[in-house]
Order: sequence, then structure tokens, then C-alpha cells
Amino acid sequence: QLQLVESGGGLVQPGGSLRLSCAASGFTLDNYAIGWFRQAPGKEREGVSCINRGGHAEYTKYADAVQGRFTISRDSAQRTVYLQMNSLKPEDTAVYYCAAVYSTVTTYYSLADTTYDYWGQGTQVTVSS
Repeated sequence: QLQLVESGGGLVQPGGSLRLSCAASGFTLDNYAIGWFRQAPGKEREGVSCINRGGHAEYTKYADAVQGRFTISRDSAQRTVYLQMNSLKPEDTAVYYCAAVYSTVTTYYSLADTTYDYWGQGTQVTVSS
């Protein structure tokens, strides 16, 4: 059973940065497309960003709310997926989750949460002065 572990959350002032990490326990993520999602109190879960199994920049997608501020990437060993978050705003406050889906199609990526089979426990991000 693939298990995902997020880390890197915390409290940051508006305008600050955080880098979230998503690692698989006991597995590499070579064959998995990855998505980052978030859920703020009282709100629906929403897709933030996603990346294909190969980690190619042309196969990434961002929600409009984070476009230009967040960057998703994978390390070369395919063990960790990152979400670099810059210029953070109070409205970015949420629990952030990473999710994975096994993909036989190299170019596949999706922001639809129903796509994903494996989910981490989440990491809290709070943006406040």
C-alpha cells in the first residue's frame, strides 16, 4: 500500500514562502502522477497543482488562484514531489494534501481529486501576520 507523507507546512507571514514536500513511504513515485490539493475550514477541497509521472514542466497545471506564485516539481530520483509556494496570502491558509495515481500514460496529469487513489494526511499552512 502506497503511503504519502507531506511535510513543510507551518506559519508564515503574508508575502512569505514555504516549500511543501510529498514523499512515498517504501516506494518511489516514478509511475505516479501527483496532485496537490488544499482544504480551508468550511470550504470544499480544491486542486492546487499537478504534475505528470515524468516531472515535465509542460505537463503541469495550476489553479488560477496560485498561478505564478506556486511551482510544482519532482526530484530526479522520483522520491519526492515539491510545491514551492511564494508570495503567500492569507487566503492560501489551508490543510495541504498530496495525492498520487498510478499512470501508464507518461503525459497524464489532472487537478480532479476523483482521479487520485492515494492521499497523504495533510500539512497545515497558515498565512497570517
